[in-house]
Order: sequence, then structure tokens, then C-alpha cells
Amino acid sequence: MYDIVIAGGGLGGLTAANRLARAGWKVLLAEQHIQLGGLATFFRRKGHLFDVALHGFPVGMKKSLRKYWGADFASRVVQVKSIRFNNPQYSLESTFDKADFSRKMTGEFKIPSQTVDAFFAEIASMNYYDDQRMTTRELFQKFFPGRTDVWRFLMEPISYANGSTLDEPAISYGIVFGNFMSEGVYTFLGGTDLMLGMMRDELRRNGVELLTGVPVTKVLVDSGRVSGAVVGGRNVACKAVVSNASLFRTAFELAGRDLLGEEYARGLDSVRPSTSSCQVYLGIKRGEKLPYIGDLVFDSTYPEYDSAALCAPRITSRTFSVYYPEIRPGSDEYSIVASMNARFQDWEGLSPEEYAAAKDALVEDAFASVERYVPGIRSIVDYTCAATPLTFRRYTGHMQGATFGTKFEGLRFSQELPRQVPGLFHTGSVGIIMSGWLGAANYGVIVANEADRYLATLDA
Repeated sequence: MYDIVIAGGGLGGLTAANRLARAGWKVLLAEQHIQLGGLATFFRRKGHLFDVALHGFPVGMKKSLRKYWGADFASRVVQVKSIRFNNPQYSLESTFDKADFSRKMTGEFKIPSQTVDAFFAEIASMNYYDDQRMTTRELFQKFFPGRTDVWRFLMEPISYANGSTLDEPAISYGIVFGNFMSEGVYTFLGGTDLMLGMMRDELRRNGVELLTGVPVTKVLVDSGRVSGAVVGGRNVACKAVVSNASLFRTAFELAGRDLLGEEYARGLDSVRPSTSSCQVYLGIKRGEKLPYIGDLVFDSTYPEYDSAALCAPRITSRTFSVYYPEIRPGSDEYSIVASMNARFQDWEGLSPEEYAAAKDALVEDAFASVERYVPGIRSIVDYTCAATPLTFRRYTGHMQGATFGTKFEGLRFSQELPRQVPGLFHTGSVGIIMSGWLGAANYGVIVANEADRYLATLDA
């Protein structure tokens, strides 16, 4: 018998498992995919290694890795050198930290320094318990009325980081922006594959039993509380379950509507999944080199920032994550990953022929865009492939291929789940705490602490 089963090995599930194992509990982690990581993963094709989600994270990730994984992890968190913006309204580079952003706001955009300082002060004061009625659009209008170029500068990177829009609560923007703005954007030296390998080794040292290619399909309940889980088709006894599956799958499939209160189930039905993504992967021939064009390039041909345009079927905006050999010491590999926000609905109804053509168009448009920075890029690329919202749904099981879990309203339902099904906890990206790498890891800790207290009460 295990004390707790972790369903899913994304960053939230991995961090929760490590936290609980360190606390002395017997932990089983089962991941449906053949490797750990969830969306924070990688893959190899034709001699190329691609990071799916290692684009950048805030400096807070360094602190979280040190505290919950160890100093060896933290020592590999390094700052990216430059982020590039290119669109019809402006073209510039930034280190994406508060000092440089302030210089750009006052210098490039001619915003008074007192206004910039007041904006950052308001961002710094935001937390989840603040009034959620102010939208990001209203926040920007308050400080920078009518300055859509400034709005774009402040908003576009965060839209790629958590899928937020101008018409969602300002705190869902402010918490993410504030985290990034503290000291810039960072990455993991050695890549996702190294980090996940280090996490696997650390989990095993702490006694966690790891299973890959094995799904958790059901939570078992006895006398009103969790008594086990169906893991790879067999019943496994445990006292609690932490699910790193999507919130919807956790509540409606692993648990089931019959275990949920009617009001809770109706409310969860109204929670919106986040946007999904498309990606294009470009592998550079061995022996060829890319010039330095920035670590992240936010490229757009759209006249002004527009949340809907970021997800439109004919994509006009994308982020290029450029991977140089320095990221993987000892490697001579270069690669580029083009990432685009997308709507699942624009892809689900396509015929096989239409789907293949749409993927080809993604690749061609990515080439056309990156060619502005690397003329002749096609001649040095020997591998391409594309991922769509359907790809993300297939590999993660997320509703509508959601890249960032749910919109901001999902957090409440995630937090309330143990009151619906005692012993069942949910972790993962839920919009407002902070999406992406840092949010997933930190929410894993929060949920692990709750599960730890629950298990302690059972043993008391």
C-alpha cells in the first residue's frame, strides 16, 4: 500500500512527489506518457533534440528549484541574454528586467518616469486576493491611455506565457508580469532532457516509485474518502491521490460527477480552458551555425496588439525560441522552435488532407518569418515538423489541447476539490497563481503541503 499516488509527471506532479517523499510518505508516481515532464518535455527526431516548453521562466524558478529540488538544479538556472521585439509599431531588444523595461518605457516610448514607477508599484502590490474586477485593458488605460504600442510591449510576451487577454482580470496579468520583471528571463543550462533526468534521479533517491507509459484512470473511494486508484488497469491501495492531469479530467473522469456536488460540477462546467498552441520545429544541419539573433524573438506583422489575432487560424504573430550550443554545453546543435497561440476549434474539424495542408502552411509561414532574421535559413535546415492543438491533446490529454490549464477562474475549483472528494488533490497550471514552469512547480508544493497535512490527520 502506498500513502499517496501521483497521477501525472508534469512539473506540478514531480515537485509534489518529491516534496511528499522528503516528508517521509510512500509515493507512487504514474505518468501516461513514455517520459516525464508533461508539457515541460523534449523529443528527438532525425538526430535533433527539441525542447517543447523551455522558452524562459522568471528568476523565481531558481529559488524554487534550490528549495524543493536542490542546489545542483539552481546552479543551472542562467539568464538569457536578449529578447527581441519586431512588429509594425516598434523594433527593439531588451533584457526583460525591470531596469531595462523602465529605460525602454521612458526612452523608446517617452513615458514619464513617475508614470512608469507608479505602474510597477501597482503591479508589485497585486495578489490573488485583490479585487478581480479590473481588467488588464483598464489597467493599461489607467497608466498609458491610448498607447497601444506600450500595451503591446507590456502584453505580448505575457500572452505567450499564459494565454491571457486584455479583457481578463488585471491580476492574472500582473502576477505573471511581476514575476518576470523582477530580474529578467532565465533558462536551464543543459536543456529539458538534463533537468528531467536529474529530477528522475532525485525522486528515486528519495524513494519515489516511478512508472511511465502507465495511466491513472480512476480514483477509488471508500466510506467517502480516497482509498486507492486504478493504475495501469490494476487497483492500487493508497490514502490519497494528487492528480497532475487536467482539472476537468481529474474531476469528471478520475473522480466522476457522482462524487461531486451539483453546484461544484455546474460551476466547473463553466470554467474555460486556456488557449492551446501550435509549434514549428526547425533542426539545423550539423556543421552549420546560426548567427546570434536573440534568445527569444517576438515577431508579428499585425498592425496592433490583438488577443484574438494571436490565435487566428492565419497566424501573424509568433515567438521564436532559439537554442544555441551554449545552452547544452558540449553540444554543437542549433535549433529554432516557433510557438503560436491557437484555438482548438480551428483545428478539430479539419479533414486529414486539410490538416496536413494547414501544418505545411505553419512550417512555410515560420520559414518566411525567420528568414527576415536569418536569410537563407531554408538551406541550413534539414528537419522540420509541426505540432497543433490536436498534438497537445494527444500527448497530454488536456481538454482542447490547453497549454496553460484553465483560465483564472479554475483555481477555485482546483483548491476546492479535496472538499468534494476527501483525499483527492489537483495540481498543475490553473491560470492565476502563475502559469508555466514556475507556476506549475510552486502549485505542486502548495498542493503537496495540503496532502501532507491530510495524510498526517489520518495517521494521528
